[in-house]
Amino acid sequence: MTPRASIFTPVLITGCVIILISFAVRASFGVFQIPIAAEFNWPRAEFSLAIAIQNLAWGFGQPIFGALAEKMGDRLAIVLGALAYAGGLVLSSYAVTPLGMQAYEVLVGFGIAGTGFGVILAVVGRASSDANRSMSLAIATAAGSAGQVFGAPLAEFLLSLMTWQSVFMVFAAAILASLMILPMMRAPAATKAEIEESMGAILGRALRDPSFALIFLGFFSCGYQLGFITAHFPAFVTELCGPIMPGGVLHDIGITTTSALGAIAISLIGLANIVGTLTAGYLGNRYSKKYLLSGIYVLRTLVAGTFILMPITPASVLLFSAGMGALWLATVPLTSGLIAHIYGLRYMGTLYGIVFFSHQLGSFMGVWLGGRLYDVYGNYTLVWWIGVGIGAFSAIVHLPVREHRAALVQPAA
Repeated sequence: MTPRASIFTPVLITGCVIILISFAVRASFGVFQIPIAAEFNWPRAEFSLAIAIQNLAWGFGQPIFGALAEKMGDRLAIVLGALAYAGGLVLSSYAVTPLGMQAYEVLVGFGIAGTGFGVILAVVGRASSDANRSMSLAIATAAGSAGQVFGAPLAEFLLSLMTWQSVFMVFAAAILASLMILPMMRAPAATKAEIEESMGAILGRALRDPSFALIFLGFFSCGYQLGFITAHFPAFVTELCGPIMPGGVLHDIGITTTSALGAIAISLIGLANIVGTLTAGYLGNRYSKKYLLSGIYVLRTLVAGTFILMPITPASVLLFSAGMGALWLATVPLTSGLIAHIYGLRYMGTLYGIVFFSHQLGSFMGVWLGGRLYDVYGNYTLVWWIGVGIGAFSAIVHLPVREHRAALVQPAA
């Protein structure tokens, strides 16, 4: 009897560390919303637009870095991504105008693309056995959530010790330090059958497939909800949440302000998502991925709708964070696994990158609309309800996806 291969390969471990650091930094940007706007007296929409542009650049960069990894090597793509990420953070620390901040966030977005899901999940997927693949993708995705657990609170803590500019410098150094373990990431070569089909053939088949279009459309709401909450939830909680009363559990453990609660809420979302993502990976090996995705979007719609209808209190913030967190990135291993199942592993990075662009279009809209509509109406209510509506749309749009494995095109004799 052949022993089952270990799920914890050097590729998976290395990928988890890089994603963890990358997403810890990325998840912290909402904490800087108020300090930066206050220092320069910018409207809320200005820094929101910078984060929105970051997310859009991430979306544009994802298929580019995916194709680069598949043509020139995974590690080269990750190195270039880390350099862009660190460079963007350093330059952002010197920004004194909204236009400057927004321009430098393009580099940060490309950096996240090179050190994030598109490249890392493709490598992890190729290095995993069929039996372990869904769970390996879930573990790598959960590593991003682990970064989110401490990213926002770490930024909040560092802001109590130094300026936001210095925090950006510290984060840039952390991104570069993650490259020290990159030599461990060696993915297996593509199989003969995968090499025989070109990237153009795979892309052409995917783009003609209605199921690919449905997956693309469905990922939009995931990006909208995640982008809006990551960028605006700390400020939302800071300004609108009821007070933290002395003598309560939160107050007793040192969370005495709504600002601190906002950072902790992002951390709690990340913590809950570790469980949610691993559960999604486990279920993805056993049940239909499209129905699991539809169910996740239904639950997101219910959680968000219920939260905005209720009074905003410390308790409701924590309950929402736990509920939404359990569903947060659970879509990622299922979506990437669905793409790998239908179209194969050889060009998974590029295909996932194209689908992820829809996610980042949604993220751009969630972040930018959050700031824009806040400046117009003085609240986030309309932005929340838009998110509820498109979440319901995503629940529906995944149902017609044809979850069959597409046959490889055989070369001419």
